[in-house]
Amino acid sequence: MAAVQFRKQQADIINYKGGKVGVSAVPGSGKTFTLSHLAAKLVTRLSRRGALDTEEVLIVTFANAAANSIKAKIAEILAAQPGMLPHVGYRVRTLHGLSHDIVRERPSLVGLAEDFQIVDERVSAKILDEVVSTWLRVRGGELLQRYLHPEQESNLPRLLNHEDNFPALAYNIADQFIRQAKDRELAPNTLRTLIDSRPKDAPLLPLASFGMEIYEAYQRGLQMRGAVDFNDLVRMALAALNSDSHYLKRLQTRWRFILEDEAQDSSRMQEKLLRLLSSDTNWVRVGDPNQAINTTFTTANPIFLREFLEERGVK
Repeated sequence: MAAVQFRKQQADIINYKGGKVGVSAVPGSGKTFTLSHLAAKLVTRLSRRGALDTEEVLIVTFANAAANSIKAKIAEILAAQPGMLPHVGYRVRTLHGLSHDIVRERPSLVGLAEDFQIVDERVSAKILDEVVSTWLRVRGGELLQRYLHPEQESNLPRLLNHEDNFPALAYNIADQFIRQAKDRELAPNTLRTLIDSRPKDAPLLPLASFGMEIYEAYQRGLQMRGAVDFNDLVRMALAALNSDSHYLKRLQTRWRFILEDEAQDSSRMQEKLLRLLSSDTNWVRVGDPNQAINTTFTTANPIFLREFLEERGVK
């Protein structure tokens, strides 16, 4: 196989030795290609140290398709090197897949049964839709009246009807409320305490109360199924690691280097998880801080990558 020619910026990344590195890369710059070569080089370094029995390079990305592409490229690179096994010494996972691995290994740390289930986005949306619809039938008029001008109250039945936009708006508000709460590691009981502890003369927060009640009912729906959703996985992975220092240390030792592709699509909580696993040391983040493709239906925000690039100690 002919030697690969790297551009200067690519070569700088390939020559990475350790520490925190942030790489701002625009689409088409070959960032995934470069990250795959860096991963293969780090695996080779671990092999020469005789460390492959206990250590791995962890590569994380947002989507399954990207994870499969990176995995195939690393295997191809390693297969071309004498003495290297193409599928040993590294693990490629999506951020949710990584969180699932962590929770699945020690589910009791977060109060889950060994056979807990994960609901996909379709089932999650169905549960939420049922919860919101039930709430609106019982209390939707009460919520709407707080925002309607007195002259519009005659329109209340129409607004509550599923042919109008209000039910869809209520669903979207509830969905974002739950996602944001989980991204901030706020369980329903914690939020309930915050809302109930406000001074009696404080302004009413009808939308917050609505979101809170939907969040509580949604979580009960998951619990009845013995299940968690994708956002729970990341939150619970963090909780598991923070509750057992020995488990955390074992994973930090196992994943000596962490490489993150499409870092602009990571949320605050996902970034926190990788920071913890990397011991805030050997962590490479690659992404385009000016373009995120997954922010509409997630809590991802490229601002977190931009802040990382400006962080002290990041090369």
